[in-house]
Amino acid sequence: MFGKLPHLGIKHQQCVSQKKKTKTIQAVAIPVPPTAVDSAECRRQLCESYGFTQIGEPLPDNITLKDIIETLPKKVFEIDDVKAWKTVLISATSYALGILMISKAPWYLLPLAWAWTGTAVTGFFVIGHDCAHKSFSRNKLVEDIVGTLAFLPLIYPYEPWRFKHDRHHAKTNMLVEDTAWQPVWKEEFDSVPALRKAIIFGYGPFRTWMSIAHWLIMHFDLKRFRSNEVKRVQISLTCVFAFIAIGWPLIVWKTGLIGWIKFWLMPWLGYHFWMSTFTMVHHTAPHIPFKSSDEWNAAQAQLNGTVHCDYPRWIEILCHDINVHIPHHISPRIPSYNLRAAHKSLQENWGKRLTGSLFLTSWVPQQRQQYLNEATWNWRLMKTIMTMCHVYSEEQNYVAFDEIAPEESQPITFLKKVMPDYA
Repeated sequence: MFGKLPHLGIKHQQCVSQKKKTKTIQAVAIPVPPTAVDSAECRRQLCESYGFTQIGEPLPDNITLKDIIETLPKKVFEIDDVKAWKTVLISATSYALGILMISKAPWYLLPLAWAWTGTAVTGFFVIGHDCAHKSFSRNKLVEDIVGTLAFLPLIYPYEPWRFKHDRHHAKTNMLVEDTAWQPVWKEEFDSVPALRKAIIFGYGPFRTWMSIAHWLIMHFDLKRFRSNEVKRVQISLTCVFAFIAIGWPLIVWKTGLIGWIKFWLMPWLGYHFWMSTFTMVHHTAPHIPFKSSDEWNAAQAQLNGTVHCDYPRWIEILCHDINVHIPHHISPRIPSYNLRAAHKSLQENWGKRLTGSLFLTSWVPQQRQQYLNEATWNWRLMKTIMTMCHVYSEEQNYVAFDEIAPEESQPITFLKKVMPDYA
């Protein structure tokens, strides 16, 4: 059942009001002081406001990433060739079914066929993703070949993406260094007034396709790569351009330009919808900070700074559980088919931890601590990200565009009016 609740209502204001009574160390988007996030009641109110089912407590500074990894069962790191190739079979079959649906569907059912096919081809990306993390096969050459082939229908160069993605894992939610998405810098926003509207549209209504800009800007410029990476980057780029030079003319020859749009472009846009949506939901929320390198903590960034989000089961199957994202950031070596078992372990060990104190010779339980951020996909979650999480602020994590430039932020006010608020 979906209940329409006030997005930033009285309960949230009560949570914010604690700021006057406490010393603020770090704030969040509204802003909410750290003591509010430490409070179970205020975390519950923030969950309601942001569209989360659970907001984790800040992880203690003395917990390391190694501590978390050591709580995972060893079996979740094991590569199973049968399960790995089963993911290829699922993606190939579902993609072929999607192409068949597009070829047979009347015009009014084409959007459904495109949605299915775009989701199916996202599975190819996840297979290449496993190959890049060395969690698909024990044979590195097999992984390079499968990863390259899996990325070709997406015209995504495998090696450039792999190099950039490795840095995303090494520097998750670190200012400047994270190669996934960054908050907008206010200096950048103010310095180029001519581009301001484009930035507002990109981080607002077009955010679910912003991965197209990321794909184009980050992966085709050789200057963005180290000298020892350039040769492999060039091989990947050659494969992509060969696919374009051969594949696209073949599609046009067989089906015409309209066929190229129907059979390739629309599913490709569907893939980028999921690429953008998964990426922003995984690491973007008003309470999740980006930090400078001198303040950054690996364990906090990977456990506290990553979000587990449940989607309809058919999406999770076609996308090989890429949404089960927290264990993937704890260790990228976990194969996609083991992510659920790893997440269950994290929930048992870090989702609700019994704490207490030793009184004489007896352990006295005091409270259960949980450090995981979890959500089930909903409109309020998307509305929060797309209308609030814009410009970086050290004190507030994010400041919305309409707070900085209200006269130019019509796209954001429009989203606030038209996007549903169901959680």
